[in-house]
Amino acid sequence: MSNNVLKPARVFEQFAKINQIPRPSKHEEKMIEYLKKFGKDHGLETKVDETGNVLIKKPATKGYENRATTILQSHMDMVCDKLVDVDIDFYNDPIQSYVDGDWMRAKGTTLGADDGIGDAIELAILDSDDIEHGPIECVFTRDEETGLTGAFGMKAGFMSGKYLINLDSEDEGQIFISCAGGINTTAVFHVTRKDAPEGYFFMEASLKGLQGGHSGDDINKKRANAIKILARFLYNEQSKMDLYLAQWNSGRMHNAIPRDGKVIFAVPADKKEEVKADFNVFAKEVEDEYHITDTNMQWALVSADAQKVMDKTTSDNLIKAIQAVDNGVLAMCQDEALAWMVETSSNIASVQSEEDKVVVVSSQRSNVMSNLKNMSNSVKACFQLAGADVIQNDGYPAWKMNPESKLVKITVDAYKKLFNKEPKVLGIHAGLECGLFSEKYPHLDMVSFGPTLRNVHTPDECLYIPTVQMVWDHLLEILKNIPED
Repeated sequence: MSNNVLKPARVFEQFAKINQIPRPSKHEEKMIEYLKKFGKDHGLETKVDETGNVLIKKPATKGYENRATTILQSHMDMVCDKLVDVDIDFYNDPIQSYVDGDWMRAKGTTLGADDGIGDAIELAILDSDDIEHGPIECVFTRDEETGLTGAFGMKAGFMSGKYLINLDSEDEGQIFISCAGGINTTAVFHVTRKDAPEGYFFMEASLKGLQGGHSGDDINKKRANAIKILARFLYNEQSKMDLYLAQWNSGRMHNAIPRDGKVIFAVPADKKEEVKADFNVFAKEVEDEYHITDTNMQWALVSADAQKVMDKTTSDNLIKAIQAVDNGVLAMCQDEALAWMVETSSNIASVQSEEDKVVVVSSQRSNVMSNLKNMSNSVKACFQLAGADVIQNDGYPAWKMNPESKLVKITVDAYKKLFNKEPKVLGIHAGLECGLFSEKYPHLDMVSFGPTLRNVHTPDECLYIPTVQMVWDHLLEILKNIPED
């Protein structure tokens, strides 16, 4: 990849360096050290809190000393997903990015532009000596993707700015001013294993090639969920014959729509041909359902080695629960101005089998906190009825729109001046750290925007290169127009 063909060069130079640094969620230590060294090498005040968040201060340029302090914020971790046949160690190996026309992609893995490109923009600001701005605090939070750990752990007083620009949004031309809250629900099915009855035949059903995507931002795009589809097949067969489940593995990240999965099960040997015929019919039916949104489904049904199976009660209940549990969009926003936006949703994100248990992870989102509680309780109750132990995390709050925001006006006016068109001012059905910041820093005036990304949290993730220059120009114009403190 040649950085000299990418504009703004200073941003892409920083992004290339960042993608050399392994930074899976909860394992950001190398990135933290890189940021500390960056600040020291540039002679900038740098501090790290006990959670691992990094803040680097840059003084105002001449003539802007009296402007209010602006916080630029992004998260340092990335979702690490790959194609099944790609060999990579996300804890030690770099991301291999390349340019494909106007898009930047990675070789068989997530690109890390969520939110590495936000990090790169911040570092480019810190590295620049030819731009105009008031005092700046560049903040890099850790473990946004799997628990908002950095935002949760940040204490009041770590940041001192009046305005905050979050650089973790994925559609250029869209300025986000609110976001959904969320809760993760984990169901644990305890398993007793035994031999399958004599005369049973083992089979492995698998599905891959789905689009997947972000479980918030992409939940309304009618993308197939590999877990729910496999559950449908198993439920159908279980209703017709005696079926024992042995293994179920699908999905990896709590905030991604699962794009592949496989199940191993046993049926009476004289039923195997019936299962094969059913599988072929089922695959065609599902492909027809998703003939627009998921056109690359890859199905396989093969024989499998005999192994211990789950006890019949747990096997049956697990299949029934995943067939029954809510998934996808559950309600759209009631306000006419936001009628296009998802209000409440749920995503069954992963199923992982172990020797003595099966763990099912799901996430619920809503910009109405009472309905978030209602939705998460519905999912919890479904799994409880199936005999699972259910654990829910504390969740994270929604970020409510501030109708008196000065920063929104500055941001919109700057966009119109630069591009001679109106930006879209929106809420987003995804979690942003702004919700937590608003609780600990109620005075903060916040917006979120960023360059265009597609297929985030999947190996198809890509960055639309021309929008990086647009976001860069937009940000510089905003910084020039931050009012006096």
